[in-house]
Amino acid sequence: MVDRYLEDGVIEGRLDSDLYEQNFADAHPPLDPHEALVAADRCYFCYDAPCVTACPTAIDIPKFIRQISTGNLEGSARTIFDQNILGGMCARVCPTETLCEQACVRETAEGQPVQIGLLQRHATDHAMKNNLQFYDPAEDTGKTIAVIGAGPAGLACAHRLAMKGHKVVIHDANPKAGGLNEYGIATYKSVDQFAQHEVDYVTAIGGISIVNDSRLGDNLTIDGLLDEHHAVFLGIGLGGVNALGAETDSDDISVNAVDFIAELRQAEDFAKVAVGRRVMVIGGGMTAIDVGTQARLLGAQDVTIAYRRGRDNMNASSAEQDQSSAKGVNIRHWMQPVEVTKSGSGSLNVKMEFTTLSEGKLTGTGKFETVEVDQLFTAIGQTLAAGEAIGSIAVEHGRIRVDETFRTSNPSVWAGGDCVAGGDDLTVTAVAQGRDAAEAIHAALVT
Repeated sequence: MVDRYLEDGVIEGRLDSDLYEQNFADAHPPLDPHEALVAADRCYFCYDAPCVTACPTAIDIPKFIRQISTGNLEGSARTIFDQNILGGMCARVCPTETLCEQACVRETAEGQPVQIGLLQRHATDHAMKNNLQFYDPAEDTGKTIAVIGAGPAGLACAHRLAMKGHKVVIHDANPKAGGLNEYGIATYKSVDQFAQHEVDYVTAIGGISIVNDSRLGDNLTIDGLLDEHHAVFLGIGLGGVNALGAETDSDDISVNAVDFIAELRQAEDFAKVAVGRRVMVIGGGMTAIDVGTQARLLGAQDVTIAYRRGRDNMNASSAEQDQSSAKGVNIRHWMQPVEVTKSGSGSLNVKMEFTTLSEGKLTGTGKFETVEVDQLFTAIGQTLAAGEAIGSIAVEHGRIRVDETFRTSNPSVWAGGDCVAGGDDLTVTAVAQGRDAAEAIHAALVT
């Protein structure tokens, strides 16, 4: 197998089978009961706690941790789900190091925060494994709402609407529900089909049906949906991909990092996912970090993430950057691709220009370096792909414009998640927006 590891080109099976299992194991294993009690005991149970303010869904963190400390896991899970019905996934993928744990008083005083994310997982896992359902639909209102997109925003919206007594039909373009939770996060962050278990848990409240392989713009229109339903919520994410921005001699010169992550997420055998020996990733966000790290875990020998600005400008958190570097990924800053060509052997020559800031603007320095790679990934941001499908709904800075209640320019249509303007592309923010949009939809329909 060593020969496969060192072989040039984009090939399958670079590692022994046991290494794949090891590399893609749960990145942050759950706490056992004793560990959870010890971790909970570190919480000061602050009044007006800064961690709550830092949480986009405003979970009462001191309360749920106190409930863990007293052995009340059921109550702890209820406290979390009251604010964030996708609290299980958020416990796995939230950048807690820049949100609640960064705000933790223990972090400020000692540089070691309470393990809020792992404690949240401890409580929510208990509830989900034991199928503890805390919510029932209110009396049927006779209203129906169409939710487009079964990602975090759509699922959170649907669940809250079902709680209010409305019937919800979720349309999703993919074969499976879950959105980016199912298709868009690093495989090692969510293992054992957890995204699908969470979809089942959320929809178990009743009153929610899911139609897969149903895409806005193909078989669905806004007007058609409003003919059948009393309101529409758009949680469609961002399906488009920004261009590489470099001269190329072929249309298929690079691989869309989002598509690669989705392929890996759905792979039944990691050994069947081909990867290059020498890999370059263009970008500086979480997608770039995830694809670069996973390329290493698949057996790529040399992985470089190239970003046009400095470390502090990267959208990926410092913790995620450090973890990727620890896996052997080389993160290089202040460089951008200007030309990509294929060599006679099939490899790619990526001509990089070093960059700098001049009067506050990014500019090339005129100094270049050419890097030979087997595989080039682009992870340079996504765009709203449903432009024509949303019709006359107003767009701002390339995303759907909403007011403070997440209502769009069409008074019968609300939106939330990555597709709306002013967001931060976090799962937990999408959940908060979907939840709050549902409250606004309910208020509009019953008054």
